[in-house]
Amino acid sequence: MAGLALSMALPASDRGWAQTAPPALGVQSPAQLPVEPQPPQMELPPAPVERENPGLINEIGKLFEKSKSALPALKSPGETINDLSNIARPSTVVTGRAACVVASNGAPDCKIGADRLCQSKGFREGKGIDTGAFEKCSPLVYLPGHKRGPNDCKTENFVTRAVCQ
Repeated sequence: MAGLALSMALPASDRGWAQTAPPALGVQSPAQLPVEPQPPQMELPPAPVERENPGLINEIGKLFEKSKSALPALKSPGETINDLSNIARPSTVVTGRAACVVASNGAPDCKIGADRLCQSKGFREGKGIDTGAFEKCSPLVYLPGHKRGPNDCKTENFVTRAVCQ
């Protein structure tokens, strides 16, 4: 019975606390306080300049930056496809005779001769695989009593076989 009376008394006392307001002690709520103007904010000084970090990671980064300029430029997708089609296109070996050009150092340059030989057969370009040479002399060399001079004969080179594309 005493427990029943106590259980009835507790909820009643609980309701009493919830309905009564706390005593006012002259304290104002934050909503009732006057708003004071904020002082102007000071501008922050500029961020310090980042100094170079001489660590290993930084040095490796510098190495990669320098190596970018040494690498060849990447080809566009179209150029890459053209290169692949040139590789896939069958090559043809042609025979004939086309003169090699004399380079500025006096040596024969047979790339132009190989291209000419391939173009004469309907191809665009070629690479020489067989060359020949002969000596071409002035008719005076064959006359009796003529002394052969250094400029009387010259060697001419030519392409006889080329791989064409």
